[in-house]
Amino acid sequence: MRTLALTLLLASAALAAESDFNGRWDITVHTQPRPRAWWVELTGVGTPKPSGYFVSAYGGDRNVINTITFRNGTLRFTCTPPKREGKDQEPTRVYTASLTGGKLEGTYTLEGRSDAPLRWTGVRAPVIDEKDDGSWKEGKAIQLFNGKDLSGWKALVPNVPVKWTVQDGVLRNAPPTTDIVSERSFWNFKLHVDFRIVEHSNSGIGLRGRYEVQILDDYGQPPNTHGAGALYSRIAPAVNASKPAGEWQSYDIRLVGRMLTVVHNGKLVLDKVHVDGLTAIADNADENEPGPFIIQGDHSYVEIKSFVVTPLTR
Repeated sequence: MRTLALTLLLASAALAAESDFNGRWDITVHTQPRPRAWWVELTGVGTPKPSGYFVSAYGGDRNVINTITFRNGTLRFTCTPPKREGKDQEPTRVYTASLTGGKLEGTYTLEGRSDAPLRWTGVRAPVIDEKDDGSWKEGKAIQLFNGKDLSGWKALVPNVPVKWTVQDGVLRNAPPTTDIVSERSFWNFKLHVDFRIVEHSNSGIGLRGRYEVQILDDYGQPPNTHGAGALYSRIAPAVNASKPAGEWQSYDIRLVGRMLTVVHNGKLVLDKVHVDGLTAIADNADENEPGPFIIQGDHSYVEIKSFVVTPLTR
């Protein structure tokens, strides 16, 4: 009887160790020179049917985790990109992690490759309970783009050509180039952006350096999680409010805690939706701290003529 009780106790302890991996984790990737952050959500670890999501193994998406296993204190999970027609199958992404001092200490490799593992550290995503409940007061509006030059902005990737210029009061990029990041950081705020794109453009605005509101040439297309006005790869806009490429458009964005509202060209497309976690634009994983704005310029052309931030305080 004592042997059976001890066996059950040890099994229970092992199960608890596995279940400690469950939850949402903000991940700092130890790479240089480009800062990078990932995000993982794990559920059911320690049960016969674990599952999860990862941002981002491929495509900049909120990827479904394909397999999750646990052995000798180490969690292993994988994400396999779908095969594209006419393309070779991309290798499976393999992640391992152990719990050390309440943090995930992990590695990333490509299956079948002999490259040295990329190392990363995960911390539990914070609970942010601030609500956009009408109690927030507007501070002084700040013109983050002065209409003259790149003052107040820096390259996301250091030591590369920054092919952004200002002409006739308009900020424009010449891709391929780096994203640019505001030197100032913000927490809760209102943001007004006037932007213009060309055909087939793909850009975005990163909030707190973590959450992307997509900019895309998708006039007349059905709304989806990759479309204009979406919280990229997470929440689709209620309607597609895009104008044709070549016309000036606007975003009015409001972020309080994890509550996000987006008005696109005067139409409400996201109404106080909940931001579960990072998107692929993230350059930092410190969700409990203020962060910068990012203007995505590494994909294709975008122009900005107004970028006005109004801090919200109590």
